[in-house]
Amino acid sequence: MEMTVEQVDDDIKKVLFIGALDIDGAGKVDLDFSALAGSSSRILVDLSGVDFLASIGIRTLMLNAQVVNRRGGKMVAINPQPMVEKVLRTSGADQVIPIFTDTESALAALRD
Repeated sequence: MEMTVEQVDDDIKKVLFIGALDIDGAGKVDLDFSALAGSSSRILVDLSGVDFLASIGIRTLMLNAQVVNRRGGKMVAINPQPMVEKVLRTSGADQVIPIFTDTESALAALRD
């Protein structure tokens, strides 16, 4: 699992995950992602490179989204692969982390 972070504008950071967000993948990114969630108010999570999402990966996403939300911020996801999107919707994670298919819509939601 790889995680890269890009500054989109003054208060929005884009996180790109590549690989499997399973127990090994979540373990590799958990500390860095938690630090980012603890210090950023608006996060765009690009899931286009995630080819597998396990329950531990959902936990990683949800816990960090809750941290951001408690601080008055927002986290959204874009471009999940079909199986990853199905897992997010089935688990209800999309109620906490809205899912978008394009960057423009996701950025607009973050700026609301």
